[in-house]
Amino acid sequence: IGMEKTTLLIQFVLTGLVHLPQWKIPLFLLFLVIYLITVVGNLGLITLIWNDPHLHIPMYLFLASLAFVDTWLSSTVTPKMLQDIFAKSKLISFSECVTQFFSFVMSATTECFLLAAMAYDRYVAICKPLLYPVIMTNRLCVRLLTLSLVGGFIHALIHGGFLFRLIFCNSNIIYHFYCDVMPLLKISCNDPSLNYLMIFIFSGSIQVFTITTILVSYTLVLFSVLKQKSIKSIKKAVSTCGAHLLFVSLYYGPLLFMYVRPAPPQVGDQDMMDSVFYTIIIPVLNPIIYSLRNKQVKKSLAKFLKRHT
Repeated sequence: IGMEKTTLLIQFVLTGLVHLPQWKIPLFLLFLVIYLITVVGNLGLITLIWNDPHLHIPMYLFLASLAFVDTWLSSTVTPKMLQDIFAKSKLISFSECVTQFFSFVMSATTECFLLAAMAYDRYVAICKPLLYPVIMTNRLCVRLLTLSLVGGFIHALIHGGFLFRLIFCNSNIIYHFYCDVMPLLKISCNDPSLNYLMIFIFSGSIQVFTITTILVSYTLVLFSVLKQKSIKSIKKAVSTCGAHLLFVSLYYGPLLFMYVRPAPPQVGDQDMMDSVFYTIIIPVLNPIIYSLRNKQVKKSLAKFLKRHT
């Protein structure tokens, strides 16, 4: 009987963010502007780095990769959300749902690994400046980028695969604005304990590993700078690492709250707000936080604009 009912639930309904009609137009315009800034800003940063040979070093290759992943993450969620704000039918098929979830997990996980790699890059640059060209070669950079992507793919494959063990027979309403795993587990008819366990083990391990790498790297950077007792060195370290630390703290906070905690009985508005933050708001901050605080990027942008005006 369970399987017969399951075959009927081949489509789901996303409730979305908007519950009050008067908020539809303002929220649509707000998120549309944010998405356009995200795409233009991040792709513009990638273009800038691509066209300037002086920026073809690991630090900026990581930054361009982060910009690409942010665009990918936002594009996985935002267009569908914008469409659903005015859509009469907010249906999404199971295959589309799994595809969106897979893309979200892969991009978000890749970003976690990228942030850890960028922290290691800054550690080598500040703590071992003379050995930096020897240690942080473009080859190592490409390997770290590849490992980040492969890690994201494997992580998405694991959780995407475990979705197929779920049976949906009572409700097809997903209380969210995109297909995330937690709302899906809430409406599953069979026991989702194994899925929760996999999320806790794999998502928890990845976040603990990457956060530890970041904290250790910046702790060593801090000790190295304090040993020099140079105001100029301290300012340089703060300028170089401050933006990265700000971005990391903003990104990991909602992720830890969402996925590395006991499962709540219901998916609430707070969970949606956290999701909005790291799927829509954070990606638009990347070009702003990094570019406006980076002298080399601003110098390259000035040259680019001068050549094309």
